[in-house]
Amino acid sequence: MQIKNNRGFRRILLRGLHKVSLEVGWLSLAKIIPIPTGTIFNPDILDVRIYEWRTWQHTKHNGFGLVMDAVLSPVLLLLIFSYLFGGAMAGSTGAYIQFLLPGILILTVVPMTVYSGTTICSDITKGVYNRFRTLPFWQPASVLGSILTDGLRYTVGVIVALGTGLALGFRPEGSVIQIVLAIAFILFFAFSVSWIFALIGVAAKRPETVSGSSMIAIYPLLFASNILVDSSTMPKWTGILIDLNPISMAAATVRGLMNGTATLPVIMTGIGVCVVIITIFTPLTLYLYQTKNER
Repeated sequence: MQIKNNRGFRRILLRGLHKVSLEVGWLSLAKIIPIPTGTIFNPDILDVRIYEWRTWQHTKHNGFGLVMDAVLSPVLLLLIFSYLFGGAMAGSTGAYIQFLLPGILILTVVPMTVYSGTTICSDITKGVYNRFRTLPFWQPASVLGSILTDGLRYTVGVIVALGTGLALGFRPEGSVIQIVLAIAFILFFAFSVSWIFALIGVAAKRPETVSGSSMIAIYPLLFASNILVDSSTMPKWTGILIDLNPISMAAATVRGLMNGTATLPVIMTGIGVCVVIITIFTPLTLYLYQTKNER
């Protein structure tokens, strides 16, 4: 048995097993150190925090992907859609950016939620999942930690997109509180959608399958929505279908908050969509994840 340090982890390599290793690291250390009863440190929360740290280490080592998805992508989307379609849609780029930007914020974060599924699927295919199953910790922490850490990616993307929009002339008419609520809702919506792709990641056999199948589902929903075009300008039956799209409901909530025109039904509809997604996909994902080896 050979022990060596590996970027903050203590890795035990088991000789004789082909490409098999066990990363003990901080999780084992946390389980060795006793936590006094009556303290504010819940062991399950500590497990989640450790896996958040683990996911963040992987994210830092893939800085190029983070820059492409959270920085370059929202900038390019805003420049392309505002200058290419601005004149045709609203008569000018300045007028169109007022309608476009809230939708672009949704368009920025939703494709990034696929990473939640690919991360989980990658751990399973590489055998990391089997190692985690042998460790004495709250098993859902490995899923929750990954999904919660992806919130940092969404936050960067939203900030970059909003900053680019302000530079292009976007001026929110809502109050500061409404703008903050809009950003919080975007992150909440991304968190809820992440569970859909986390479920796909648990069920899929390869990370490439997760990304490929997810994109096939995402982009029709994104572009068949009110992100780029107001549904009121469409034929009646088309507008009804577009408004029933969950992406449209989320975009309408963000647009209403940033423009200061959001009504309670619009806000509750947006929140309700998130709650329904979480209620359905979170327990299903965790159940399939914890029983994967039993099927």
